[in-house]
Amino acid sequence: MRRIVFAWIIALICFSANAEIQPGAVPPDALGKTPNGEIVSLASMRDKVVVISFWATWCTYCMKELPILAGLQKLATERHLPLQVVSIDHKEDRDVFLRTARLLRPRLPGLLMSWDRDGSIGKPFGTNKGIPVMVMLHRDGTVADVHVGYSEAMLDDLLAEINTLMAEPSALPAASSSSAAQKTITSVN
Repeated sequence: MRRIVFAWIIALICFSANAEIQPGAVPPDALGKTPNGEIVSLASMRDKVVVISFWATWCTYCMKELPILAGLQKLATERHLPLQVVSIDHKEDRDVFLRTARLLRPRLPGLLMSWDRDGSIGKPFGTNKGIPVMVMLHRDGTVADVHVGYSEAMLDDLLAEINTLMAEPSALPAASSSSAAQKTITSVN
């Protein structure tokens, strides 16, 4: 009987160690380092909808997704929308990340790029199942949804989800409100 109880305890520990972050959970604050070596922190994005995308240079779908995310960030910045897109290079050599960031920066202005050296940042979000992985965070910093994979067919749904998240009340006590027309994105093209 003792062995059975011990086996169950070990199984539960292993399961919880590999449990993925679910909607409603508070994700870890650190989201890797920028090409300049600065730590990307969720705390600095307080009261914004945060879209996190885990990608790699060898992932064709990831490379298709990055310009769309950059366009989304550009529109959000121009319209002063409460949105921040973070793209995290997943499990690649630092030199590959730095070279790629330097080459992509002119084509992807405004995109906050960071590096997940060993995959430890992405693993709780399911990057061990495949990439790209896109994580949507509510304005209060909790996980709204996690999407694994990418296709152009899902873009309208993702845009609708982002607009819904941006329409949520501010997480800050005395935030100013602006018109609903200014708080939506209709297209990233």
